[in-house]
Amino acid sequence: MAILPPGTILQLMYLRERLAKIRPGRFIEIGPGAGNISSLLLSMGWQGTAYDLEPLTVAKIERRFSGEIASGRYKAKNQDWLKADQKELCDLVISCMVMEHFDERGERQFIDRARQCLKYGGQMISIVPGSPKHWGIEDEIAGHYRRYTADSARSLLSSAGWDVKHTAGLTFPLSNILFPLSNFLVHRSEALKLELSMLERTKKSGIRDVPMKTKFPRIFWLILNRWTMFPLHILQKIFRKSHRAMVIYVEATPPVLP
Repeated sequence: MAILPPGTILQLMYLRERLAKIRPGRFIEIGPGAGNISSLLLSMGWQGTAYDLEPLTVAKIERRFSGEIASGRYKAKNQDWLKADQKELCDLVISCMVMEHFDERGERQFIDRARQCLKYGGQMISIVPGSPKHWGIEDEIAGHYRRYTADSARSLLSSAGWDVKHTAGLTFPLSNILFPLSNFLVHRSEALKLELSMLERTKKSGIRDVPMKTKFPRIFWLILNRWTMFPLHILQKIFRKSHRAMVIYVEATPPVLP
């Protein structure tokens, strides 16, 4: 059993609650990383397709979900989703820590592509890094162009005609407390990635191996799980409007074209 980072656990707990309000259908996930969001969606009755630029990431996803792939409930594609020949519409476009990898032109292409892929009544869920003042080495090594605020995310989507239904700041205050330690661990393990191009940094950002940040001894399962993290989940919901939250969650529906 993989031991997930505390921030990832908190994000998944919030996402699980939000997904419970939506009838399961078909999804497209862009940048699935280790497959944690795909796993959550599949466990809740969804079926869909994940796209990633990195072949090693897709290979790991295919191994993890070999049963779901064999049954036809899931596909993993090593393609650029913006250019993929995706004919079947979906009910949900979802991404976690993806939109910040695009420059302004690519960011708008991403939003337009999501609109093209969604059925009538469908929605997009985006989880992005928040609090621009917390820009750090992790943003640099991952190939980020920006960090968002709830207002900037809302403004971006609204300017493209989307209706932003819900926003929330997540992982506060835990991520803020751990931020100095996180920067230290990332610098120690991944500083060499700064020599790579922005595209290569993006490709390598999906699955990372940083001891005590993304990779933990198995004994840590005793403290890093949904049950022990529940008080912090309640806390993140209480402070979901905090401008200091380092993760922004957004739900939006596309414009209805005539």
